[in-house]
Amino acid sequence: MPKLLCLGADYCLHAVPVQFSSPFLEGIAEHVYPGLPFISVSKGLELNTLRTMSQLIPQALNNPRQPFIALSGPSFALELMNKLPTAMVVASKDKKLANAAQQLLACNYLRISTSSDVIGVEVAGALKNVLAIAAGIVDGMNLGNNCKTALVAQGCSEIRWLATKMGAKPTTITGLSGIGDIMLTCFVNLSRNRTVGVRLGSGEQLDDILSSTNQVAEGVSTAGAVIALAQKYNVKMPVLTAVARIIDNELTPRKLFLN
Repeated sequence: MPKLLCLGADYCLHAVPVQFSSPFLEGIAEHVYPGLPFISVSKGLELNTLRTMSQLIPQALNNPRQPFIALSGPSFALELMNKLPTAMVVASKDKKLANAAQQLLACNYLRISTSSDVIGVEVAGALKNVLAIAAGIVDGMNLGNNCKTALVAQGCSEIRWLATKMGAKPTTITGLSGIGDIMLTCFVNLSRNRTVGVRLGSGEQLDDILSSTNQVAEGVSTAGAVIALAQKYNVKMPVLTAVARIIDNELTPRKLFLN
């Protein structure tokens, strides 16, 4: 099947969850030709290696020159399916490839912008899921909109601090694929990661939450990489690291917010 899917393909749209991407890609590598561009919609960081998808995909395919495009931005699939107006970003170090992806994906209800800041788009897309869990916890504990807005603002700053240390442009974090995506994920009920946070804040156990859904909340796995990244780049990230500690059962939502 992978051979048939890759044969004659102009692009490969990669939507495999981050934590499962490496073994999947290694399994199909022999069928992927070196010039096949990968458009990744998978958001997150590989837990053990801290790799972004732009690093993971070429390495798993054993081709450092594998063309790569990150597709990100505030976009719920349900609204896209209903052809509601949406704007997203394609990021690639190859300007011609980014422009080609823009032409491929844009339509009368989907506006596509281009960017060369792959790391900024990827880091924002990964860490906004962790922040959404924090926002959901606030809602689950009924702590109010004032609290949630303050927490999200702090989280945006933490994402910007880390991303710029990793080489991202600050304007990417304040743009569509940064704060735009963060707002959607943190404030809208359709967000899978926010829903996990709401249930945690309501007192449910993480194992029970995860076993009751067939959807993947990437923020749960990505949270595990936050503490390592904060240490590696010497960045203080109190909100995002607190989420990681809650996920690891080192801290309870009540102790974090009410003590």
